[in-house]
Amino acid sequence: MSLRFQAISNLRSIPDEKQDVPVGKITAIFQENVFTLKTARQYLSDEAYKSLVASIRGAKKVDRTVAGQIANGIKAWAETKGVTHFTHWFQPLTGTTAEKHDSFFTIKSDGTPIEEFDGGALIQQEPDASSFPSGGLRATFEARGYTAWDPSSPAFIIEIGHGKTLCIPTIFVSYTGESLDYKAPLLKALEALNKAAVDVCNYFDKNVTKVTATLGWEQEYFVIDESLANARPDLIQCERTVFGAAPAKGQQLEDHYFGSIPERVYAFMRDFEVECYKLGIPLKTRHNEVAPAQFEAAPIFEEVSVAVDHNALLMDIMDRVARRHKLRVLLHEKPFAGINGSGKHNNWSMATDTGVNLLSPGKTPKTNLMFLTFFVNTIKAVHDYADLLRSSIASAGNDHRLGANEAPPAIISVFVGQYLANVLNEIESRVSAKFDEQDEAILKLDIHRSIPELLLDNTDRNRTSPFAFTGNKFEFRAVGSSANCANAMTVLNTIVAETLKVFKKDVDGLIEKGEKKEIAIMHIIQKYIVDSKKVLFEGDGYSEEWHKEAERRGLPNLRTTPLALDAMITPKAKKLFESNAVYSHAELEARHEIELEKYIKKVQIEARIMGDLALNHIIPSAIKYQNDLIQNINGLKAAGLPESAYKSQLQILTKISEHIQQVHEKVDALVEARKIANNIESTRTKAIAYCTQVKEAFFDDIRYHVDKLEHLVDDEHWTLPKYREMLFLR
Repeated sequence: MSLRFQAISNLRSIPDEKQDVPVGKITAIFQENVFTLKTARQYLSDEAYKSLVASIRGAKKVDRTVAGQIANGIKAWAETKGVTHFTHWFQPLTGTTAEKHDSFFTIKSDGTPIEEFDGGALIQQEPDASSFPSGGLRATFEARGYTAWDPSSPAFIIEIGHGKTLCIPTIFVSYTGESLDYKAPLLKALEALNKAAVDVCNYFDKNVTKVTATLGWEQEYFVIDESLANARPDLIQCERTVFGAAPAKGQQLEDHYFGSIPERVYAFMRDFEVECYKLGIPLKTRHNEVAPAQFEAAPIFEEVSVAVDHNALLMDIMDRVARRHKLRVLLHEKPFAGINGSGKHNNWSMATDTGVNLLSPGKTPKTNLMFLTFFVNTIKAVHDYADLLRSSIASAGNDHRLGANEAPPAIISVFVGQYLANVLNEIESRVSAKFDEQDEAILKLDIHRSIPELLLDNTDRNRTSPFAFTGNKFEFRAVGSSANCANAMTVLNTIVAETLKVFKKDVDGLIEKGEKKEIAIMHIIQKYIVDSKKVLFEGDGYSEEWHKEAERRGLPNLRTTPLALDAMITPKAKKLFESNAVYSHAELEARHEIELEKYIKKVQIEARIMGDLALNHIIPSAIKYQNDLIQNINGLKAAGLPESAYKSQLQILTKISEHIQQVHEKVDALVEARKIANNIESTRTKAIAYCTQVKEAFFDDIRYHVDKLEHLVDDEHWTLPKYREMLFLR
């Protein structure tokens, strides 16, 4: 019996997966495994507590003389939970999280065994950096790298089986100081935004001293049976199916979306949610997504840096808990062809320390003008740096998703809804007129009348837009489901920071010329609306007409990752990131190299899997069925029946032979194309070759013939689980 049929048989014998999930209020377990400030108050001295608070809220470095007290407090708390080991938890450029566990146990010079966790171990460690991606920043023999404590994200305890480990969130840098992770640049981008946004906020409210970017991610994912997944080498190796004929029923009935959650998946959801709540991940929503076997989890908004950590944690937790339930979570952007892929919508906004959401219209002309300022500056930032924003979500997996089955296209555009579009048009229509004292009436805005207070309900949503305003935030829908949110957030916060800096300079220039502050602000807002108008699009992003219109407007349409990544290393990008102290030129070049290498390796693995499946699964299955047909035909011939009696068998036999021949020839050509690409020295040229000469030249073509064989070959001979089984059997 093949693995496929064993897996289907196993489905009938899966035990009841009901877990011992606590029943009661979520608040009873929320953050129980997190070293919160409330917990810190119990375990730290006043001096240590105040130092920690100042570090978290004021971005001040923790005094090393106090670090030992904080470390002892964290250790004392962790030991009450049964923790024996700790780790510096970080997010290297592999796309996953990393950790190296050390025990509290040590032996003193006199041979006395003790439990110890000192300030030095809390603040800094030295993991081997040689095996992590560095893009040429570090040679293989230069192994030194440092993890440094990030107090803005609280320490937490991970429970794996019966073991518990204290995790200290950190950044990861090289011996020479370059960032080797996603977190360090993100923190720099957030600080750049804070400074630029506070300066602009002070036009309206001098009491604002800090602006925090907020993020609410929506994590889409697929869940399938583990045995079925194990019978698919492509899912194990690539997290996507490189072959697979469409089932008779896919998502066309739209009956899965928001439908009843299957009991087995529901048990898994409850289980991973409990682990998330203990770690302070504020999950709010769970539901069925559009595609069969697709689901979504979404939290309450948090500060960006914490939200990024929580999403990375969630992905780890979901994978681990799914395996307990004999399930597999697929986070690939397009694990199944012909149905929706998965995104990670990044809902982003900015909030002041005075309690104002800068992307939410207010109730007075003054607050509405502040809203318009940040709203228009964000649009201008997306317009000016659309190619860079596209590069931030570029990956081999996302290339499969963008522009297909309800995913936004690779063209970066902004949707604002009809009400706000009308407001912007009203302001733009005054472009030929000069603002003067009498024109201050526009500041009393009739803007508030144009913008309904319940904007969230009055602004429609556009699922085809990669960057949409949804009432009091922007939703960056183009981010891929497997991505680390930090990359997109680093770019978004940096480009908005830069735009706000230029805005401040432009407004101050008019004020120095004698313009009133409010009039100067309106003049620059008006100019920015005109300058960035072409990035606004309210229509269907899926349509071919939009692709033609975008080209006419001059908007970039970078459909593949190797080309999209070029935006990272332009003089414009280098100037942007350097002036905001986010990336050095060397760091940008290194990240460009890393992302290209990642693309090459993923496409290379998929190409190898295609060859393996074709030669070891598809063709042998087809040949076995050919032999059955030949035996049948020969039997009918021997019985003296006319050719008309086995005409259909001959036709099927011919079709199978043709498809086998095509698959074999094209796989051989694919292998040769890989060999040619592998000999190219330039990483960028090699990535383009893998994209055009390997992936685009062969993947769809080979898949076409394999999927035709799946329809022709006897089901009993087909060894790979089919879409109808993976998507619908639980």
